[in-house]
Amino acid sequence: MSQAKRITAEAVGTAFLLAAVVGSGIMGERLSGGNVAVALLANTLATGAMLVALILTFGPVSGAHFNPAVTLADAWQGGLPWREVPGYLAGQVAGAFGGVAAAHIMFEEPLFTASRHIRSGNAQLFSEFIATFGLLVVIWGCARLRSSAVPFAVAAYITSAYWFTSSTSFANPAVTLARSASDTFAGIRPADAPGFIAAQLLGALAATLLFRWLVPSLPKDAASVVVPHISES
Repeated sequence: MSQAKRITAEAVGTAFLLAAVVGSGIMGERLSGGNVAVALLANTLATGAMLVALILTFGPVSGAHFNPAVTLADAWQGGLPWREVPGYLAGQVAGAFGGVAAAHIMFEEPLFTASRHIRSGNAQLFSEFIATFGLLVVIWGCARLRSSAVPFAVAAYITSAYWFTSSTSFANPAVTLARSASDTFAGIRPADAPGFIAAQLLGALAATLLFRWLVPSLPKDAASVVVPHISES
């Protein structure tokens, strides 16, 4: 599978993920009559369902990372050549902004608007650390022996993390950047995004260190993250 195809898969997959996150947030908020819990539930279910579909669809092509934190952790363990990392990251970020734009167009919102949704404070930063730590733990743990279960495990974890973290579990630097350009239910104020991203990267680092200690042979399984795929050019 060529690198161009893998990058395209990452971009398109990330775009659909963001379209689901932002679009369902807008729809949920409009239909909930001001009930934030109902809006969040709609946002959660749409995101979890979309994750299953996207990982099953694009996993065999690119591994279905859709997340710079996953890509960096995978490359660190040897699952992805470092020379391919910039392309993956560029595809993920470009796709994320494309997904936000698509959602805004569908709901007649401005193409991009800096979010005013404040998400600051140590509790939210710690939540993002925990959210991303847990995500990587699920990926590393399931990819080793139960790769067919990864799409469902990842979606189940994110669905749960929407509710047990005060930040609603962004757990993804590309998602965080793109959501800062959406002044909607799913948005995050641009000033708060760097802290989220730092916490996410630290969470991914901690989870990978933990699993490298628990499972010293982890690098042998890194090529199967998030799911097994063809990586030869």
